[in-house]
Amino acid sequence: MEAVFAAQRFARVDDLRLEALDDVTRYGVGSRELVMRSLRLELASALRVTENAAGMMLARAESLVHAYPTVLESLSHAGVTVRHAEILVDDLDVLDPVVAQGLVGRALDLAQSLPVGSFRRALRRMIDREAAPTLTERHQVAVRARRILVEPAADEMSWVHALVPSVEAHAIYTRVTQQAVVIRDHDRGVARGGSPDGSGERSLDEIRADVFCDLLIDGTAKQHPEGARGIRATVVVTVPALALLGVEGVADPAEVEGVGPIPIERARELARGASGWMRVLTHPETGAVVSVGRTRYRPPPELVKLVMWRADRCMGPGCGKPASQCQIDHTVAWADGGETSVTNTAPLCQGHHTVKHHGGWVITHRDDGSLEWISPHGRRYIVKPERHLPTFYPNAA
Repeated sequence: MEAVFAAQRFARVDDLRLEALDDVTRYGVGSRELVMRSLRLELASALRVTENAAGMMLARAESLVHAYPTVLESLSHAGVTVRHAEILVDDLDVLDPVVAQGLVGRALDLAQSLPVGSFRRALRRMIDREAAPTLTERHQVAVRARRILVEPAADEMSWVHALVPSVEAHAIYTRVTQQAVVIRDHDRGVARGGSPDGSGERSLDEIRADVFCDLLIDGTAKQHPEGARGIRATVVVTVPALALLGVEGVADPAEVEGVGPIPIERARELARGASGWMRVLTHPETGAVVSVGRTRYRPPPELVKLVMWRADRCMGPGCGKPASQCQIDHTVAWADGGETSVTNTAPLCQGHHTVKHHGGWVITHRDDGSLEWISPHGRRYIVKPERHLPTFYPNAA
């Protein structure tokens, strides 16, 4: 039943894609890229998944319906599982279409006869044998996909993933390991933060991680342009003022933008640290800049900080990009009479900024600071800021 349902879902998702491309007029400028970005946003919002997951769903649906219909047919009769179909599509789609079409029959036979793990290995062996003569060209394409990303883990920890060429990856690991071994042998028994058992000795894995952070946060590279060499890590830490002062009974946690709550002891350490850490105290300050009206288009730095602090992240549906990496957008455009104020500005990443202006969405800034997004299909999504601004009332006396 899962396989049958998945096949129907892929078919309907592709129908949605074709409908959107056929009716580009309601998406504004009608660019295919913009239509697909807007469709990804709506699909992600409706299914409550990430835009990346929605994009993969759209791409897989298009391939199954139009490039590999025999695979979709097999899935619709539970001849393969949805995971088999996804692996097959993902691995064949990166090949030359002619090569992929030549392999799809044999790939489907493997999928119908092998469990997922065995199928993945067998399929990749088959692809490697077929595509071995084009390894150089494939690597040149693959290297254009290099990137890094952060994946949240438990207990205020995160994974840093880097997709880089294998030679560089092994060189990085070797250098970090060699430095870690020297540090362990030279400074055995001294721990950065102490082990859970209190012994204070770091394992080699812990030292590797510490060296990795030290090199990337504090290190420089002479081959980089002068402007890049001066860049240092910047993190926004919000600390309750009373907690920072050590007052007992303060329940509000300290938070790091894009990360979430952190232990107050760590926050105090950061608040005393280098200038790269911007400290925001949550004690209400009546002098905060909340509007400059129509006197200027660009918001002053104080207003930018306030708007970013309130939202903490991009105000696009489901987006988790930190506000510090976003643009400050006027909800009601400046050209249409919108003011430069906290009630008319919000941080949007480049992608959602473009979709907001050209993707056929209607956005309204609500009184509580949230944004209401109405999609081209008429669905409504409310995006609330992470924090609320204090409201000040005049003293009646």
